[in-house]
Amino acid sequence: MITGSPVRPRAEGDIEECVRVLAEVHRQDGYPVNWPERPGDWISGSTALGAWVAERDGRVVGHAGLFPSGEGDLAPGLWSERHGAGRELTAVVGRLFVSPRARGYGTGALLLGRAVREARRRGLQPVLDVVASDAAAVALYERLGWELMATVEQRWGPGRTVAVRCYAAASCA
Repeated sequence: MITGSPVRPRAEGDIEECVRVLAEVHRQDGYPVNWPERPGDWISGSTALGAWVAERDGRVVGHAGLFPSGEGDLAPGLWSERHGAGRELTAVVGRLFVSPRARGYGTGALLLGRAVREARRRGLQPVLDVVASDAAAVALYERLGWELMATVEQRWGPGRTVAVRCYAAASCA
């Protein structure tokens, strides 16, 4: 049984705490790989279809967002090709992170589940891309039944190529 933190919609006043948590995650895990120039703007994502935070002991300890398919997202294209459907029928789970001190309580699974429910409510297929070297995230997605569509090499700048695993949430029964 997952006994994690309460998950609620993200409020504008949560952004500063989210940046603090993201900085912890970046220092420990290297996520995001490229630290954003304006991390608050990166977290809030102007095109978000929804965003949620997890709290533990009254403090923000995690975040997840749901976004329409973007230019650099690989998973929407793979899913669309496999299902003969447009990318607009997908929603990308992103900006998912949990404070290192709050791990082990099911918080990541709760945040991911909330994003998946919102995508399904909108009639969209949840997908995501993750850097292949992020073993903890890969383990979470696979433990929760996400389907690996492919591992793809993606250029992240001059002379920099990164292996990215592309997942789709398991189909509803």
